[in-house]
Amino acid sequence: MIDEKLLSRVSAELKKQGLTIATAESCTGGLVAHVLTNVSGSSDYFDRGIVSYSNKSKVELLGVSEVLINRHGAVSEQVAEAMADNVRTKSKVDVGLATTGIAGPTGGTNEKPVGLVYIAVSTSDKNIVRKFQFNGNRLENKDSTCNAALGMLLDCLTGLR
Repeated sequence: MIDEKLLSRVSAELKKQGLTIATAESCTGGLVAHVLTNVSGSSDYFDRGIVSYSNKSKVELLGVSEVLINRHGAVSEQVAEAMADNVRTKSKVDVGLATTGIAGPTGGTNEKPVGLVYIAVSTSDKNIVRKFQFNGNRLENKDSTCNAALGMLLDCLTGLR
């Protein structure tokens, strides 16, 4: 379940600071963009959302290096950071937010289990990437990722990280 209070705080902070945002999502399949645009007035801050589920789309739409994906895997700190940074710069917005992970129930390995997620927030000043390990079913993992992304975004906007 999406944390509506957190969403409201993120929306208010983006509006207050006059910032714009774009998202690049893999494992969440557009859920973060969907949630951000569920708020009336979100057109003041939300520019676009790109669902880059395949490696090919990460390369073609976001400009993520194929070498980076091959070296670290699509589910990695490095790829999450590149997704967030590239969606921000390509969209010419203030904030880029990216998610990549393994929602499950299939696709996990011993090294990268189901529920492993990387979330990145990019601004002109800094890039923040965090690793999460969720343990729910597919939809719960997507919701948890979305809430974690909103939390990271709020922390970044309010200067906590």
